[in-house]
Amino acid sequence: MSKATVKNLEALREAMRKVKVSAVIIPGTDPHQSEYVNPHWKVRDWVSGFTGSNGTAVVTLDSAGLWTDSRYFLQAAQQLQDSGFELHKEDIPGEATINEWLAGELSENDILAVDGRLFSVMKANQLEEFCGANGLRFATDFAPADTIWDERPPRPMTKAFVHDVKYAGETAESKVERVLDAVEANGADAIFIPALDEIAWTLNIRGADVECNPLVVSYLYLSRSEKVLFVDEEKIDDEVAAHLNRIGVKVMPYDDVQNWLGKHVSVSSTILLDPNQVSDTLARALECYKVYAKSPIAALKAIKNEVQIEGTRKAMERDGAALVRLWMWVEKMAGTETVNETDVADKAIECRSVNELYRGESFGMIAGYKEHGAIVHYSAKPETASVLKAEGLLLVDTGAQYLDGTTDITRTMSLGNPTEVEKHDYTLVLKGHLAIGRAKFPVGTRGSQLDALARIYQWNEMMTYLHGTGHGVGHFLGVHEGPQNIRLNENPTTLKPGMITSNEPGLYKAGKYGIRTENLVLTVPAGHSDEFGDFLKFETLTLFPYDRNLIDVSMLSEEEKAQVNAYHDEVRMRLTPYLNDEEQAWLNARTEKI
Repeated sequence: MSKATVKNLEALREAMRKVKVSAVIIPGTDPHQSEYVNPHWKVRDWVSGFTGSNGTAVVTLDSAGLWTDSRYFLQAAQQLQDSGFELHKEDIPGEATINEWLAGELSENDILAVDGRLFSVMKANQLEEFCGANGLRFATDFAPADTIWDERPPRPMTKAFVHDVKYAGETAESKVERVLDAVEANGADAIFIPALDEIAWTLNIRGADVECNPLVVSYLYLSRSEKVLFVDEEKIDDEVAAHLNRIGVKVMPYDDVQNWLGKHVSVSSTILLDPNQVSDTLARALECYKVYAKSPIAALKAIKNEVQIEGTRKAMERDGAALVRLWMWVEKMAGTETVNETDVADKAIECRSVNELYRGESFGMIAGYKEHGAIVHYSAKPETASVLKAEGLLLVDTGAQYLDGTTDITRTMSLGNPTEVEKHDYTLVLKGHLAIGRAKFPVGTRGSQLDALARIYQWNEMMTYLHGTGHGVGHFLGVHEGPQNIRLNENPTTLKPGMITSNEPGLYKAGKYGIRTENLVLTVPAGHSDEFGDFLKFETLTLFPYDRNLIDVSMLSEEEKAQVNAYHDEVRMRLTPYLNDEEQAWLNARTEKI
């Protein structure tokens, strides 16, 4: 074993031996159960070398495994080489789950340990049940990284700022009232909120504590009588302090949260806790009665108001214009032997940053050329990035944070001489994407009921993709947002007007290329049937052409051709005011009728 992280794995095992721990589980999250985390909490990355947004490391005294989903199979296989970790594929028949693997590795009375700050109540309870059923002991106070991680990145200390109501569309006072009304409807008189995006939305504050996510690391307690934000106080300037004071929110130190919950919250209180969000450590600190229920905030913030919707439409126009300039540059530079995948990401930032409302990327760009496009969440590195040539497919998945909206788009483009197979596969993906885009469905429909629309054309040829077809998207918040999605897995959340969701089927052929086409769509009313009630449909928000050079027109129905042409007309009309003559000519050529 020669990988740099091996010494970290050995340091962890030495810490385990000292306290007689037989196994430890390390999730890729933080004390707020975040998907994207600040480097300070990337313990799993530090010990394994795997950097994907989803993955769990499990270490015993002589074995180690990393569990992740299909988006990261190829990435994990590469990053775990010589690390001492074995890759385990989630949701694949025949692959052992974490619990199954541990049951085979551990003996009766062995100690399975976790850092309870990094495990939700739900996950900790499940592990405790597993240990009880297998004669194991369970410990939730094992946090060796606090002492053995040399040169650990410090906790983030970026300044918070107020998200102006002219972009948010609703005051923080109104949001707090709506949240407390929902809390009381659940039979509680207070709520403790650990989720960073929910805190940001509720209080109309933003920050830069998490890369690509405008969030402030903090906790929030709300009741009618007391409202407390636990945050490192140096993040709060006079403007934010005045904003919080108007809402009646008191600021206390971030590190005081556990002690405050244990000593200050009255035992006669009833507090609502989301068992999938609040950590086991903080839940144990509370002495009062607890109502475990889904946080009502996710459903509230998923429904965008008219100001947010119109802001997102405008953000899409500016973003689409920036992407015109990006792709013009890519086409010009491909084949010059001077541009690689990382340069594409740098150029995107350059093209977007001229806009005064731009506040950074909404996630790290995925720019996968040829075989790298088949790695679903590929991340190009300078030492391994492919040079772009005037041939093959380039998949670019990218997004931006603007004060008035969040964008997320994927386009796969030919850099020259597309093959018939590439065109065939691209058109299969496009047909599924178009099917979602034009769907009409009755009120009460779930995303899982629509997912097959995007897959059926591939299924007919015995091909598929393993990731979901769509995820919710925030408003100047996380690019991944619940509670809705479009995927095969059942989700009881129904699609409602005002929700913004991605539409992104794909097809990946390892060692060859990847194809994905993604737009963001807004759920809107479609009309009323006297016999069957109200129906919904999607308004496409994203504005950028598909690659006409990759479309096999013979595979499209007349309805699909008309849909592509209508979309391209809309793209051309909406983006033209932002473009100069040369850029308009480029866009006109790429939005000609098929």
